[in-house]
Amino acid sequence: MTAPATTPSPEVSIWRRLWLRRQLAIAVLAIIGIAIHLVLRFGMSVSPTTFNLPLWITLAVGGIPLILELLDKVVHLEFGADLLAGISIVSSALLEEYLAGSIVVLMLSGGEALESFAVGRASAVLKALAKRLPSVAHRRNDSELEDVAVNAIEVGDILVILPHEVCPVDGVVIEGHSVMDESYLTGEPYMMSKTPGVSVMSGAVNGDGALTIQAERQAVDSRYAKIMEVMLKAEQQRPRMRRLADQLGAFYTPLALIVAGIAWYLSGEATRFLAVIVVATPCPLLIAIPVAIIGSISLAAQMGIIIRIPAALEGIDRCRTVIFDKTGTLTYGEPRIYEQWTPEEADPLETLALVASLERYSKHPLAEAIQREAGAAAVAVYDVTEVSERPGEGMRGIVHGRNVWITSRKLLLKQQPDAALPEQHGGLECVILVDEKLAAVYFFRDAPRREGKRFIDHLGPRHNIEKLMLVTGDRESEAKFLAEQVGITEVHFNQTPEEKLELVRRETATADTLFVGDGINDAPALATATVGVAFGQNSDVTTEAAAVVVLDSSLETVDKLLHIGRRMRRIALESAVGGIALSMIGMLIAAAGWLPPVAGAISQEVIDVVVVLNALRAAFPPRELTDYDK
Repeated sequence: MTAPATTPSPEVSIWRRLWLRRQLAIAVLAIIGIAIHLVLRFGMSVSPTTFNLPLWITLAVGGIPLILELLDKVVHLEFGADLLAGISIVSSALLEEYLAGSIVVLMLSGGEALESFAVGRASAVLKALAKRLPSVAHRRNDSELEDVAVNAIEVGDILVILPHEVCPVDGVVIEGHSVMDESYLTGEPYMMSKTPGVSVMSGAVNGDGALTIQAERQAVDSRYAKIMEVMLKAEQQRPRMRRLADQLGAFYTPLALIVAGIAWYLSGEATRFLAVIVVATPCPLLIAIPVAIIGSISLAAQMGIIIRIPAALEGIDRCRTVIFDKTGTLTYGEPRIYEQWTPEEADPLETLALVASLERYSKHPLAEAIQREAGAAAVAVYDVTEVSERPGEGMRGIVHGRNVWITSRKLLLKQQPDAALPEQHGGLECVILVDEKLAAVYFFRDAPRREGKRFIDHLGPRHNIEKLMLVTGDRESEAKFLAEQVGITEVHFNQTPEEKLELVRRETATADTLFVGDGINDAPALATATVGVAFGQNSDVTTEAAAVVVLDSSLETVDKLLHIGRRMRRIALESAVGGIALSMIGMLIAAAGWLPPVAGAISQEVIDVVVVLNALRAAFPPRELTDYDK
């Protein structure tokens, strides 16, 4: 399959990789330089020139490129914490505080490399999407099969999809009977039956039977290619989350420069300016906040939460809109019997035992749901003979001496137009006849998670969520049924990935959004929301697109994530604001001439130790990380 025309050029990707490698190289150089300096200074009797040499190299090779980049930010009137750090590098060099300057180089280069790695993952998502689709298809010429490149498939070609293969293009079945898993593409939680005349989608996974299809679109025009194209657009238009350090640095940097400038002007001494800047070095922003984030990432990992994009932890507590996909998030992602209808003269448990015994020999998508229900009810298991399951005819068998037929409403009404069937519900159903008499109708739905309503109800009062939405590719009846069960009033159904993307983009423009999903069709929305949370690891596409991955697919763990994010932000703010307050006191003392540059540097180190120790609290779990009744 060819990539969309909007795929980034190789030159852009190469430049991004080179830039990332350069930042990593600077960070490694800083680590090596600092380590050698410490060994020479405290482990050997050498001159200051010798033990400072590794730091001079670090400042020259690593510091100068960083300072040039920061100068570019000044030109564009961007005043963040890193700008003050650049000034600190220069000031440290002038004050011969080379170790402090090298540490700032390490902080800047390491942070830039991590940020670039996170932002540059669009290519990883597209690679995951492309990897999932086969590169070769089986095309039928007369009675022979030939393997051809997927890109070479033309409309009208006859293709064979073998068991468990991924469908390469959109088409229609002309021979064979099987089922396909389309859940990641459509949001439908069921294995979909495929018989002649039924459409198939590229990216769907075939079941146990071989299918012969006629291609209706080329690979580049198929549904899967469109999802790739939408995913790329989502990545290119992703809104940048404003980092906590940037927000604080936006006012702290100009303030520090103003105080330092006034001190220089009033005293006429340049050392006053340098003393203030050294004290003002924004280590509480550059060190304390990352320490709180790293600690929270570690805590989240203990809870089964993988934080792929650290900025998500900073942004999640500001989210005021939560958008849920349906299948696999608010539901279990598998059909379950939610209602059993039986006529008065039938025994529900006996009927269930007969049906479940027969379904042990079935490959039908609903067989597992019936077996699960029978297991929960602890019904008897009977011997079965004369099993028959012809495509389009239902399933028959002799169970415990009784003739059992599992069929559909449509097939039964063809044979018995006057059958007294109950009213048809949403979802799927199967009709059971025992000894040619109607014995039961089972209704199936993708069951809501047990804790769903309690979780939804607590989001507003406990997490300041102002808007809740259900957005799904599933049918109207299924979407509204679930929304009723969990208490969501705004429902969008039959949504394509393009429509999901546009909806999330529209909501994100008015308030920070949290999107929770688990399918490939959710990937563009996950990438576009302020924070995207993927459930489970069923698809490498969704886990690549999301900022956060919840491994155990539970709403309780999502609640833990919300609390970890809030707690991280609180601890980071305590550390950063407290450190800034202490630094500002030191700045005023330095401006008055009572704190020379060297003493100012020592004072700043003491402040750094205090704020880092406070930030380390984020790594230790509190007593409770959930606040709703499960």
